[in-house]
Order: sequence, then C-alpha cells, then structure tokens
Amino acid sequence: MNAPTGWNKAEQAQVVASRLAPGSVINLGVGMPVSVAAAITAEQQIVFHCENGLIGYRALEENEPVDPDIIDAAILPIQVIEGAAVVDLMTSFMVARGGRLDATILGAFQVAANGDIANWSGAVGRVAGVGGAMDLAVGAKTVIAMLKHTDREGNPKIVERCTLPLTAVGCVNLIVTDLAVIRVTDAGLVVEEMAPGLTREALIAATGATLDFA
Repeated sequence: MNAPTGWNKAEQAQVVASRLAPGSVINLGVGMPVSVAAAITAEQQIVFHCENGLIGYRALEENEPVDPDIIDAAILPIQVIEGAAVVDLMTSFMVARGGRLDATILGAFQVAANGDIANWSGAVGRVAGVGGAMDLAVGAKTVIAMLKHTDREGNPKIVERCTLPLTAVGCVNLIVTDLAVIRVTDAGLVVEEMAPGLTREALIAATGATLDFA
C-alpha cells in the first residue's frame, strides 16, 4: 500500500528533540537518530554521548570546517562542546550500561506493541550486527525508537510482534515515526501526536498493531 505523507526527516528530528528534557544526557544511535543533534536548541543544554568514546558533542554548523578525528558512532563529522570528555571504549560503555543515560534514541526495522525492538538484521545490505544497541536499550532510563512508519514496500514497521531478530525485549518507551508519536504503555500503544493532515484511519491502516488515541 502507499504510505501517507507525514513529517520529513528534519521535522521528525524536531519532534524527537521537543520530547527531550533539558539537561539530559542522550545517546544517538546510528542512522536516522543522528539528525536529532542538529534539531536541539542551545537552551535545552543537551549532552550527547556516543559509544565510540565522546561525551559532549554537537552537530556541525553550516560551512564549519571538518575535523576528521572528531566523529560520532555513525562516522559522521561532529564537534565537541565546552566541557566534553573523550574516554576509552570501556568507560563509554560503563556510561551506557550503568544507567547514566537519560535516554537513547535508536533506529529500528521493527517495534512491537509490547516495546520489543529489532534494529539489526543479518540480511545482505542491511545492518550486519547488533553493535552496542543492546547495551544502550537496556541501560538507558528511556528508550525512544525513531523510524519510518512503513518500509519501502509500505509494510508496517510498528507491529504486534517483531519477526526480525530482537535487539532487546520490552524496552521502548516512545516511538516517533514520520507519521506519529506513540507511547508504549502496559495497556498497549497510545498515539500522542500525529503529523499535520493525517487522519486516524490512515494511521491505523499504516500500522500493524492496535492503536489507542490519547
């Protein structure tokens, strides 16, 4: 089926950024989540963490020179903020596993109604390994899944049960797609916000799990 039009990537990143508490320490996963670094405001005072050993970075400003030695987990150029720390990999993962991250934002191939997340696959041409995502998913206080609502064929990525290998079980608290913001609750999936112009009927048709509306 043809997926309805929703937020573009930059708008979706702004929706995610608006949900981050000021002063939070946030990990951005590889893929779509890296766009959130450019969407926050200085007033939010967000501290970004990446598992390759950098705590305190920001997105590059327009036409800002690139330092090839300063990169995020997606190997994209970034810049450090005042007070940033460069640490070894063990220390970085102690932060991730030790409950010191206020939130992690992870991309996903599928998210289940109970909060299970699948964000890796052994299929050729896709993410070949789980990497640090499983540590982030179980170590962060809040897990936000940021993804397209449907795949390229129009199949739902929000499903009753994941069919791809799981990254972590029951860990996702909030789902932000290009169509909606959906809270994962004990009672099921609750839609908190929809992209402008989107109807409930269109969102339900694009979703492979039962939705309630706030």
